[in-house]
Formats: sequence, structure tokens, C-alpha cells
Amino acid sequence: MYIYINYTDRSVESGCEMKNTKQIIMEAAIKEISDKGYIGATMDGIALNAGVAKGTLYYHFKTKEELFNFIVKEGLSLIKQDIDQAVSKETGIIDKFKKLSFVQLKVIYDNRDFFKVIMSQLWGIELRQTELRIAVKDYIAYLESYIKEAISEKIIDVEDSHLLAYTFFGIMTSVTVYELLNDKEFNSIEDAEKIINYTLNGIGIKNPD
Repeated sequence: MYIYINYTDRSVESGCEMKNTKQIIMEAAIKEISDKGYIGATMDGIALNAGVAKGTLYYHFKTKEELFNFIVKEGLSLIKQDIDQAVSKETGIIDKFKKLSFVQLKVIYDNRDFFKVIMSQLWGIELRQTELRIAVKDYIAYLESYIKEAISEKIIDVEDSHLLAYTFFGIMTSVTVYELLNDKEFNSIEDAEKIINYTLNGIGIKNPD
């Protein structure tokens, strides 16, 4: 079983009776920003979609930027936990890397709005965008740790683990672009396996005779 960012399940696991207010606000904010963009999203709209009073929203988050930064840090932290939990069940580095690829892909698919929010704000000079890039770089460094292990075990024959980590992240996040441009949902295990094979084995260019 793979574990995704599911706040209802997580709150139950932690002993809470239901989603806490911050989780509800976070989900509403992700949807609002994904649909309207960061600039178009409003705190009033987020409060409305979350079903909470504006006073309650501002009690937890003083500004939209503070809420955005919380979304990024909390979301990426939970994804790391999910990957670590799944990968820790594997013993061989090849199986670990395949599981890492599959879980990463499924996490992105199951949390498309979250990754759309991230990708839409990577460029720019605002403080939130600078902090987002730092958070994403930290996350890619986390992915790189698995790649370095594979290199040390001579499973991957490359020297630049840093560039490969960025390439790997880019391939996985391309799922959101695939859906956006093709108006088609990516949700089959077969599609996931194809992308993993492309990623791990290359595109298979053959030299002409």
C-alpha cells in the first residue's frame, strides 16, 4: 500500500477526531491557488472554501504569503515521509529506486493541485518565490541522496548526481503538464510503469547501421 498526502487519514493516525483547522485551511488554499493563481486567490475565498470564519483563518495565518509558505513546507515534508516509509520496506537498491520512482509519481498525481501551485510559483523575485525555490532545492537534494546510493552501488552509471536529481524531478512533475495540455487524466498503473521504465532505462536511441 502506498501512502499519499491524505490529511483525513493522517489526523486519524495521530489520534485526532477529525481534520484540524490548519489542515482544512491548507486544502482549501491549495485548491484556491491552483484554480485562480497566487495573485487571484484571496484570503476571503480561502476562508469561504474552507468553511471557516475569516477571523479563524487570520488566527492561524496572518497573510496569504504565510499560508503559502506553510503549504510548501508542510506538503514537501509529508511527501518525504511517505517516500521514506515506502522505500524503507525494500532492501535492494534497485527495488528502492523503483519504489522511489513509483511513489514519487503517484504522490504527484494524487496531489496535482499542490504541484501545480509549486510549479506556478518557481519563477519570480518575491520572497515567497525565493523561499519556495530553497524548499524545492532541499527536496531535490533529498531525492539526490537516493541517487548517490545507487551510484555508490554501481546501479547508476553517471557522475553528476546533482543534475540527474533535477532531471528525475522534472520527469516526474511532467505528469501535471501531460494532463494540462492533453485534457486527459493520468491514473493507470500501466502509464506509471511506462514513465518509470523511460526514466530508469532511457529512451532507447539506437545507432543507425
